[in-house]
Amino acid sequence: MNYFKTCSTLAEVKAMYKQLAKQFHPDITGTDTTAIMQAINAEYAKAIKLAASGANLSQDEQDAEILNAEQYKNAINAIINLHGINIELCGGWIWVSGNTYQHKDTFKAHGFYFASAKKMWYFRSPEYATSNRKKHTIEEIRHKYGTQKISSSYYNFLAQ
Repeated sequence: MNYFKTCSTLAEVKAMYKQLAKQFHPDITGTDTTAIMQAINAEYAKAIKLAASGANLSQDEQDAEILNAEQYKNAINAIINLHGINIELCGGWIWVSGNTYQHKDTFKAHGFYFASAKKMWYFRSPEYATSNRKKHTIEEIRHKYGTQKISSSYYNFLAQ
């Protein structure tokens, strides 16, 4: 299949992945395209590695880009099947709301933090961990970065 053959930069690979997910994801198409999405995910991992190696990044930056993608995948996979939670992506952060109290140990064990003002859990890569963060409401964050709700069927293919 090689969906990413025309992509040469990290930005192009990520944009292509989003386009393909919108086109082939079973939740969107209403059909069973799980096999296609699994193939896309396998190609995406290879394309990220290839694009990172040709992006004039240092070895440390390449490793960080690959690890970052892997960290997010692992974080979502760790919580995706927990009952009663809502997961959304806002910018470079994963936010979790709903009936989270019963799952707090799972969140903590997988690198999530609790934002008491928002009453939500969040996960972010180390690049977003700054000590001089401004306080924003979740509505402001959603407005600024957009939001994408994640369902268990949407990310079950990542567990492959």
